[in-house]
Amino acid sequence: MYFYAQNEAYGEFSNFAGFGVELGGKFYPTIEHYYQAQKFENEAYNEKIRQAATPKEAADLGKTRELPLRANWDSVKSDIMWQAVQQKFHSHYDLAQMLLETDQKLLIENSPYDEYWGIGSAGQGHNHLGTLLMRMRNQLKQS
Repeated sequence: MYFYAQNEAYGEFSNFAGFGVELGGKFYPTIEHYYQAQKFENEAYNEKIRQAATPKEAADLGKTRELPLRANWDSVKSDIMWQAVQQKFHSHYDLAQMLLETDQKLLIENSPYDEYWGIGSAGQGHNHLGTLLMRMRNQLKQS
């Protein structure tokens, strides 16, 4: 089951979908805002990302290399995304139900731009976001 754009089927599973989360005592409008803000140790810049008007703006701010990424970014980014995904689905009951209704289907982020979280333009990416969503679905089934 493919998902990507917010205006398409299962777009609610996208990190850009407007399901806010509270993490670390702060509210983030989307999990994209949260994920991008965690890339940097500069608190003022993190706050700028958190307050970005759109998830695309948050993502663009997260792509800057004017500030260094936190030193351990590569080793923590998957855990950070997992925290965000858990909070998103625990905070939004209807969304959790939608995820459960996917049953055992393979969930694939059909992002042509991201080979780590999605499948990339050639369809050969890692699909880590889809994997986290399936993990979340299993966790919801057990609770």
